[in-house]
Amino acid sequence: MMSTRTSGRTGRMRRAGALLAGLTMALGLVVGCSSTADTVADSEQTRTITTDRGAVAVPHEAKRIVVLSGSLADYLYALDAPVVATDTRVIGITNLDGGFPPHWADKAKAQGTKQLPAGAELNIEAVAEANPDLIIGGGQGITAVQAGELFDKLTAIAPTVLVPTKVTDWQEQLRMVADASGRADRVPALLSAYQDKAARVKASSKVPTGKVVYLLSVANKEPFVVPQTAALPSQLGELGFVADDVLTKAGNPALYGSGDSFQVSLELLDKVADAPVAVVIPVGGPSAAELGQNPLYARLPAFRDGKVYELPATSYRPDYHGALTTLDSIAKAFG
Repeated sequence: MMSTRTSGRTGRMRRAGALLAGLTMALGLVVGCSSTADTVADSEQTRTITTDRGAVAVPHEAKRIVVLSGSLADYLYALDAPVVATDTRVIGITNLDGGFPPHWADKAKAQGTKQLPAGAELNIEAVAEANPDLIIGGGQGITAVQAGELFDKLTAIAPTVLVPTKVTDWQEQLRMVADASGRADRVPALLSAYQDKAARVKASSKVPTGKVVYLLSVANKEPFVVPQTAALPSQLGELGFVADDVLTKAGNPALYGSGDSFQVSLELLDKVADAPVAVVIPVGGPSAAELGQNPLYARLPAFRDGKVYELPATSYRPDYHGALTTLDSIAKAFG
């Protein structure tokens, strides 16, 4: 027969066990609720965008952006987005000794943006040291190749969005960068400012009659032609310039890089570049005047008849400000 003392002790043990079980359950509920709250909070702070490399969860509005391409950085400064570190190489104005491109240097300095080291390989350590909450890269050129090769390492640092190489239109690049950084609402005002200026330039410019061939002047002095589908011919097409169908004349050749140039043999140059008007874009190569001294070019119709015009290298693969300065160049040459 159980004693009264033993019975009391057993009752107390049962009550203690029940209390412990209740506390454990309550603690589990608190932890569960906390975990759920953290998950909800995380989902409220991020959003998912679709890229060529799959879905990426990015901040609703990024606060510390690292940019792996100097040409893409221009869009972010135009959007007044915070850039903690960026590549500074921009075709036509690259300074390998350092320094920011002039058209966004003031904004970069005001933000305290750091320059990423320029080299044959992407400096992944410098990217990590910037402690980004978003990495943006891709686009065109060597920096796009570098970012693509190290994509997995970049995503281990922060959400990474790469603009596809096939996207060469600056307006689409702007939209993609704005969407990734959480500033899509600022795009319409930028596009409106460009379109207003383009309309003024078109109205005040006397566009030359006849089709236009776009010649890329490069350092090795080999003949390169810009296809009618590239960014610059498309932009000037909106102003009334009619690009010649150089792709058909060249027999649909293989295109270089992101599809905005192709090399022409000396034997085919007379056939491919026989348009009455020529636009020369020196990218490390001879100027239009210097090309005119070369017998291979001097005999072309545009050079022979004095209908050759030169545009800055920044017009070749324009970013937002590159597109605006191209309008300035057109207004000056044809206004």
